[in-house]
Amino acid sequence: MSEYHCLVAGLPDIAFDGSKAAFSIDRFKEDIYPSLSVADAKCIDLFFLAWDNENLLGILREGIDAPILHTGCYSRNELVEIIDEVKNGDVHRKNVPAYIYDFLELYFEDEQQGERLWSDVLSAYYYSHAVASQNKFLSGWFEFNLNVSNLLVAFTARRHKMSVGDYVVGDNEVAVALRTSGARDFGLSGELDCFETVQHIADNEQLQERERQVDELRWAWLDDNSMFYYFTVERLFVFLQKLDIVARWASLDAEKGMQRYTELINNLKDGLRLSDI
Repeated sequence: MSEYHCLVAGLPDIAFDGSKAAFSIDRFKEDIYPSLSVADAKCIDLFFLAWDNENLLGILREGIDAPILHTGCYSRNELVEIIDEVKNGDVHRKNVPAYIYDFLELYFEDEQQGERLWSDVLSAYYYSHAVASQNKFLSGWFEFNLNVSNLLVAFTARRHKMSVGDYVVGDNEVAVALRTSGARDFGLSGELDCFETVQHIADNEQLQERERQVDELRWAWLDDNSMFYYFTVERLFVFLQKLDIVARWASLDAEKGMQRYTELINNLKDGLRLSDI
């Protein structure tokens, strides 16, 4: 396992206090990412692939001129080429995660049938890929996020008398319980450490405050589970995740948060998306 003493020592402290971090994701990718070993770069790619997912969905919805988040693993042209490869039945690239091809193949087989929530389908593929990571810390992180997101969407769906099973993503034990259990607590209150906390968060109808509480929970998980990783890729991954949280909050305000909540409630009958919760 590689260690990055100088890189970690040179990172600024990040606090979840509303202040803007004196660093950026783009700078991380430019200054730190090239110094990583091949194996560790693949770990960090699990973060950047989330941006590729958004870029991919944007291109599929809006065409090749869709706005692109430049912090993904792949450029606009590369994503367009990958899409074309699937359309043409070409050989898959070995350096592209298989879940992207699996998603695109399903998309082009089924895009004319019904109203699939493709963001949820892609999320399911992505989480399955990330949770399967051989890095125990990263696998645990992504499973934790999957569970929290599924709990939130389940509580929201049940509160609005909608079918929970239609909106839960993935197939781990928590996802199965949420889909199949009729119990008030889905049979999870004694099985999942974060259950009561997430249930309390879900009761908050102020979307921006609820999002903040979720990010505080995620931040606490990162702190609690990374204390014995000092100069390894896990420490860099934690820094990157915290940087992302701080950057998102620096760009939010109360008016936007209220608007997002209103839109969510108004669109419930059209279906919930995991990315909305």
